[in-house]
Amino acid sequence: MARTDENTNHLSHNGSSHAVGTELFTPVPTVWDQVCAVLVKRLGADNFQRCFSGTSARLTDDGRFVITVPNPIHQLWIESNHSGAVADAVAEVTGEPTVIEFHVATEAVPVNFAPKPELKAARVNAADQAPIRFFSEAGLNAKFNFDSYVIGPNSSYSVAVAKAVAEKPGRIYNPLFFHGATGLGKTHLLQAIGQEVLARKPRANVRYVTSEQFTNEFVDAIKRQTFSQFRQKYRKVDVLLIDDVQFFEGKDSTQEEFFHTFNELFNNAKQIVLASDRPPSEIKNLESRLVSRFEWGLATQIQVPDFETRIAILRRKQSDFNVSLDPWILDYMAQRIRANVRKLEGALMRVAAHVSLEGAVTTESALATMLHDVIDEDPSKTVTVDRIQRVIATHYDLRVSDLTGPRRPKNIAEARQVAMYLTRTMTKLPLVQIGDEFGGRDHGTVIHACKVVNNLISSSNDFKRTLDTLAGKIQES
Repeated sequence: MARTDENTNHLSHNGSSHAVGTELFTPVPTVWDQVCAVLVKRLGADNFQRCFSGTSARLTDDGRFVITVPNPIHQLWIESNHSGAVADAVAEVTGEPTVIEFHVATEAVPVNFAPKPELKAARVNAADQAPIRFFSEAGLNAKFNFDSYVIGPNSSYSVAVAKAVAEKPGRIYNPLFFHGATGLGKTHLLQAIGQEVLARKPRANVRYVTSEQFTNEFVDAIKRQTFSQFRQKYRKVDVLLIDDVQFFEGKDSTQEEFFHTFNELFNNAKQIVLASDRPPSEIKNLESRLVSRFEWGLATQIQVPDFETRIAILRRKQSDFNVSLDPWILDYMAQRIRANVRKLEGALMRVAAHVSLEGAVTTESALATMLHDVIDEDPSKTVTVDRIQRVIATHYDLRVSDLTGPRRPKNIAEARQVAMYLTRTMTKLPLVQIGDEFGGRDHGTVIHACKVVNNLISSSNDFKRTLDTLAGKIQES
């Protein structure tokens, strides 16, 4: 039996967590046997075998029931699907409600063993010095630190800047603005900055929120007339980390409030770190004064990771899950899931769960079937409005904000109509949504744009060739 002071996670019958120290156990295999018998009746033999194979249990001196599982995958599956059944079965056998805890064995599952090469990841030795309660109070998740961030060419500059800001908050790169597509690690870096600041200065006032959370709290403050508490919360911090700021678009009152919050913090040399799925100038319906402030400091883009970095990420997560998969499985996922690290990790979790609970994946076709909904499609099938707008803006020597803004000079109007036409023909978006993507215009405007472009195609071969060239660039970009 592995010791309970390593990799121990806790689950009571009501889902609460408890701290566990090192202590002596009294073996009670007969109790576990009885619990297993109850679970077999309730879950069925096949289901029980898949979920509880390789598990064991002991009763602590203070009455807690600790179940040892082979790896975190087993724990996650049991907690998600059978925690109630386990708690009921233990209560039935012991005669009273009992605190249930899960402990992960320290050795990896010996299935499809693959050696784990050394990973290149940022290391921050001080990251575990700040109490976890500080992290939760600040809105931080302890697992998102610099130590767990796998660095590649796509993110090395962003990580270096993030670490510099964490070391000297408010003194350089203020504000710091991360942008990049969904699932590339922006949230991870925001949270890592917050944790590193707390590790260095435990008394620092750090707050991480999403733009949606900020907006909801602002609306609630309006309803309850608690503006002073709201402003105290956000204007008296040392480091403010705001995620997904693109969702401020179109929220005029929230933008007004955040504008004054930003000024208050900046004028007092407090660090502001922001993240978005696009650069400040491309956030639609965002006040120009906010755009200019977001660009005051440093904006850095996190790119899509290359193949080697994706492999390193999978190996790191494999180690975290305490499972080992064949190298060809990791290669398959890294080759076919390119643009979203979050999706890549989800695919690994899915395969690891299958291997842990069902057995090995032996063929590529079986793996393809298992991951059919997360494998990246051919680029020609995944054209996005953002991609169309960027290509058209570049061709006409404009900014994306010109295409989505209110201005209507001839050169902008033509570019906007071409972009709407290509969006209509290259995506499956409905007219109303296309209008929304171009500054909230109505569907009639989109229909008119498509008619104008069709007329130009009919009357000018040069225009048609230009349009075909633009469509090709959109497909390739």
